[in-house]
Amino acid sequence: MLPLLLASSSVYRRQLLARLGLPFVCSSPDIDESRRPDEAALDLVKRLAREKAQALASSHPAHLIIGSDQVAVLGERILGKPHTFENAREQLLAASGARVSFLTGLAVLNSQTGACQVDCVPFTVHMRTLDPARIERYLLAEQPYDCAGSFKAEGLGVSLFQSTEGPDATSLVGLPLIRLVDMLLAEGVQVP
Repeated sequence: MLPLLLASSSVYRRQLLARLGLPFVCSSPDIDESRRPDEAALDLVKRLAREKAQALASSHPAHLIIGSDQVAVLGERILGKPHTFENAREQLLAASGARVSFLTGLAVLNSQTGACQVDCVPFTVHMRTLDPARIERYLLAEQPYDCAGSFKAEGLGVSLFQSTEGPDATSLVGLPLIRLVDMLLAEGVQVP
């Protein structure tokens, strides 16, 4: 089996990949994650997942490199990481009582053969109606400023949900493990 490399500095993705019980290392890819003009959210996450994996191929020539990227979409608007309390409050106010779609791009690149599998796993969150005081309490408690959509689904953020729907709940945290296992199996990796 080729060694696994997670092309990410995300602690959330690292924790998810560890659940598979496979040895892996992490390295942060250095790519421009800017959205191209008129680029659809689906195309954006698939491109970035692939580019993250490809960015590490030359420095890791005999690896299976896992790249992933995620955006939240509210209506026609892409919600990125808020980075600040004010931006997070604005995102959650806009999402109150609405449906937020999360698109998680996933790529597995065999840097030995050049073969690259790329997919996108969708997940939908139906948000509760949120008043400003509840949003402020949540943001002060969890400080999810590095999370697309301004909440941590694996933490207290779940209290903001009315319901969820999708093929793989781990995609909401940023690494769709069910689809990843499919890709790893296609590369001959035994899981478990």
